[in-house]
Amino acid sequence: MKTSSGGGEGTAAAKAVEVVERPIAVTALIVDDENATRDLCYDVATGSGLRTQTASTTEQALDILEQFPVDIVITDLKVPELGGLELLKRIRETYPQTAVMVLTQYGTIPSAVEATRMGAVDYVTKPFQLQELRGKLERVVRLLEVDQENRILREQLRTRPGFGGLIGVSPKMQRVYRLIERVSQHTYPVLILGESGTGKELVAKSIHFSGLRRNRPFVPVDCSALVPTLIESELFGYVKGAFTGAVNTKQGLMAAADSGTLFLDEIGDLPVDLQAKLLRALQEKEVKPVGSTERVSIAVRVIAATNRDLETAVRQGAFRQDLYFRLNVVQIKMPPLRERKGDIPLLVNSFLEKFSEANGRVRTISEEAMTHLMSYDWPGNVRELENAIERAIALGSGLILHVGDLPSNLHRGTSERLPENDELLPLDELERRAILRALRESSGDKLAAARLLGIGKTTLYRKLKQYEAQSKSS
Repeated sequence: MKTSSGGGEGTAAAKAVEVVERPIAVTALIVDDENATRDLCYDVATGSGLRTQTASTTEQALDILEQFPVDIVITDLKVPELGGLELLKRIRETYPQTAVMVLTQYGTIPSAVEATRMGAVDYVTKPFQLQELRGKLERVVRLLEVDQENRILREQLRTRPGFGGLIGVSPKMQRVYRLIERVSQHTYPVLILGESGTGKELVAKSIHFSGLRRNRPFVPVDCSALVPTLIESELFGYVKGAFTGAVNTKQGLMAAADSGTLFLDEIGDLPVDLQAKLLRALQEKEVKPVGSTERVSIAVRVIAATNRDLETAVRQGAFRQDLYFRLNVVQIKMPPLRERKGDIPLLVNSFLEKFSEANGRVRTISEEAMTHLMSYDWPGNVRELENAIERAIALGSGLILHVGDLPSNLHRGTSERLPENDELLPLDELERRAILRALRESSGDKLAAARLLGIGKTTLYRKLKQYEAQSKSS
C-alpha cells in the first residue's frame, strides 16, 4: 500500500513534480484497481501537497478510513468488491466530513451524475488530462481549507477565543484547534502529549464533546492515581466474590465508557503488566471482569495523555511498543506556556473574569504586574498561571492587581531567577530545584507546594519518590 507524507516519497514521477506547500495538512486516499490510474492519481495528489495513501479494493479503503483521518477520497466507480457508489454511500454515512471525487469511464457518466446526487463533490472522466484532475483536486482542497479555517474562527469567537475551554490564538494553539476539529469527527485513538498543566484533559473533552459521541459517556481515568493492586478491577470491573471485599459485582470503567470515550490520563504511569491487558482489551474490543469467566463486549473511543516521553520509555522497556503504536494513531502535542507567551494576556483576562464572578467584584491587572507574568517561564504552565491569578484575587484588596498581589516567586526579575552565573542546567535539574523551592516556601506542605507549582499532588509525590530513589542509589 503506497503512502506519502506530503510527496517526499513515492514514484519517480511524483519526485519530479514540484510539491505544493499546504498551510493545513490535507490527506487523500486513492481507490482504484488499475495500477496505472492509481499511480497517476497518487502522483497528482502528492504533487499538490497532500499526504496520500492508496487502496485497490473497497475493503482496503474502508480499513484505512477506520484507522486514519482522510479528507479526500478519489475512487473509481468500478472498484472491486463493493463498487464506488456503495463506497461513497458508506463514506457519507460514517465520515460526513470526508469529500469524495469519483473516476468514471465515458460510457458510465450517468453513474457519475448519480454519484454527485449522492454527495460526491465532483467527477473526472477517464481517460483524463493531468491538468484537469489537478485543477479539480485543487478546487476541492481549497474548499476544505476554507471550511476548516472558518470553523476554527467561529469556534474561537464562541469561546473568546479558544476551543472547548482552551484559550489562545498563537500559531501552536491554532494547530491544536485544527487537529481537534479533524479528529473529533472520527473514532480512532488519539495520544495527547504535553507537560503537566498544559490542558491535556481539556483537549480530550473538546474532542469528545464536539464529536460523534458527544451524547455518550466521557469517562476519565487517572492512571497515576489508581492503586496498582486495584487498577485491573477498576478498569475491567469484577464479579461478586472475586476477592476479599468484593461483596457486589462492579462494572469497570472501560465498560462504563461503552459507546463513548475512555480518557486514559497519565497513561505512561500504567504498570507494564496492566499495559498488556489493556492492549488485549482494545484489540479484541472486550473485557473480562476480575473473577469472571465471561467476556463483555465494549465499543469505546480511547484518548490517552501523558507528560512522559513514551518513545524513551519504550526503548527502556517501561512501556510496551505495541500499545504505544495502538494509542498513537493521531498525536496532539500541547505546547508549554513558555512557548506561547503571547497567549498569557488572553489567559489572564479569562481567569480574572472567572474568579471575579465568583467573588462578585470585577478585577483588572496593572501593566507592571502583567509584565512580570509575561517574563516568568511558568514551569507549571496554564494551571500555575490560573492558581497565581486565583491567589492574587483572594489576597488582593483592590480592584486592580499589582505586583505585590502576585506569588512571591514572581516578584523578582527574570535574571534573578536564573541559575548562578546564568549556567545552563538540564530540564530535570531545573524541575527538581523548582519542586524543592516550592516545598521550602510552603514549609513542607506538599499539597500547598503542588498548588504553587500548578501540578497534581500525585505528580509531586511521584517526583519526590524519584529524587529519594536517586539519592539512595548515589
